[in-house]
Amino acid sequence: MQQRSNQNETAVTNNIAFWYLMVLAGAGTLYVLTCAPTILWQDSGLFIYRIYHHDLEGKLGLALAHPLYIMIGFVTKCIPFGELAYKINLLSAIFGAITIANMFVLLRLWLDKNLPAIIGAVTLCVSWTFWQYAVIAEVYTLFTAQFLTELIVLLLYTKTRKMKFLYLLGLLNGLTIANHMWGVFGLACYTIFVVILLAKKRISLRCFSTIVLLWIIGALPYEYLIIKNTILSGDILGTLASAMFGTQWQGAVFNTSVSMKIVLENIIFIFLSFPTPNLLLFFAGLLALKQAETNRSFVNMTLALVALHLVFAFRYTVPDRYVFLLPFYCLTSFLIGLGADVIIKRHNRKMLLYTIIAFALLPIPVYCITPDVARKTYKPLGQRRQRPYRDEYTYFLQPWKTGYRGAERFADEALASVEKDAIIYAYTTDVHALLYIQEVKGKRNDVKIVSNYDSSENAPVFDRNTIGQLMRDSSVYVTSPKTGYCPEFLLDDYDFVKAGVLWRVVKREQHTPI
Repeated sequence: MQQRSNQNETAVTNNIAFWYLMVLAGAGTLYVLTCAPTILWQDSGLFIYRIYHHDLEGKLGLALAHPLYIMIGFVTKCIPFGELAYKINLLSAIFGAITIANMFVLLRLWLDKNLPAIIGAVTLCVSWTFWQYAVIAEVYTLFTAQFLTELIVLLLYTKTRKMKFLYLLGLLNGLTIANHMWGVFGLACYTIFVVILLAKKRISLRCFSTIVLLWIIGALPYEYLIIKNTILSGDILGTLASAMFGTQWQGAVFNTSVSMKIVLENIIFIFLSFPTPNLLLFFAGLLALKQAETNRSFVNMTLALVALHLVFAFRYTVPDRYVFLLPFYCLTSFLIGLGADVIIKRHNRKMLLYTIIAFALLPIPVYCITPDVARKTYKPLGQRRQRPYRDEYTYFLQPWKTGYRGAERFADEALASVEKDAIIYAYTTDVHALLYIQEVKGKRNDVKIVSNYDSSENAPVFDRNTIGQLMRDSSVYVTSPKTGYCPEFLLDDYDFVKAGVLWRVVKREQHTPI
């Protein structure tokens, strides 16, 4: 009898492993084919630049250091073939594929069925926000892969009560914290759960201590930065604030006021990530989860995580706050898979099943037409600062980045167009593309690139006191002459002449303002 049971367990494990690999291969193929081939704008360029310079900490505060991701980037950099930027972009594709495969496993373990698990996995795979961050250099797919692994391990513990899963959960959450502070939501839920187990004497104090120790080991990269900064600065409270909020985001983290504009934009973000009637399955899945009669610990923690991540992201006020809904989107896809199972069981019809599958794939054609629709109906998106070789509608609303080389082309042309020993002031969106082309690809090392974040080696001081001398000695350019993208002292006292993809700074009396 025991032998037959072991054989059944082995068969189930083999079946899950087979489908895991199938889902992993499918998602991986999609993300690799749509992955950005080179350097990009904004934070993606920053991460690649930090990895190139072995910069574990960065300059935006410890909360934005993401040391585990950067350390993985260090290892990736050592691969002796391929362009650095492409290799780092591919990291997101790999972790994105692992996330999708983990979503399948989580649903498969909960439902003991393949089809609704595949539907949930496909739903997340082609969702707008997740897809776009699975094809560029970013920390988010590493987090989602870790987050869903934690939920899988938690579910296995509630099913088996084997301590090894609690030990693993402690280690995994420590590693998650070492990558992104989103992990604190899971930490809060798991801590309450483990403390309750300890209070009810379902685990011993020794087991509890082991869990804590493993968590500390997992979080070591982050703890190292905290200890290092505390020693160097002597400011414990300041270091802890940096670890929790970064250098300037404490107000956004604690924001409690939500305007109607933010509410409407967040709703649009959710519908853009799930532009399918299958989104209604979320509510069926939520009800099914709440009514589940087994594994109540897992159910309660999952529901708590849904609420925590939704509330946190919904009232967050940073410009790219839509990405902070990603953990909620993972849980949404899980609930959509549960909802699909409910509908399939109640209405056992092939046509309904085919319809749900088709709706799961509906976002792909939707994203093909979304830029054109938005271009006609939402003008403000196109009125923002335009970057060369970047259509805001297409770049922002279509998640794939196949063949996109706009940032690389801009940086190539900018460096090629300026005089010897010229100075370029670059906004943080643009600077790392310029520095990448200059330092990694070895182009125009005579040009000095200056920004408020990173600059070329031996770049001059660039402020109101030095600008006069700099303009007498060199040609000076900016990447944008608009407020917020250019130093105020330049906007106050100088004019700008369009020069290819850049703007040349000139004395006001020598040129009529444009």
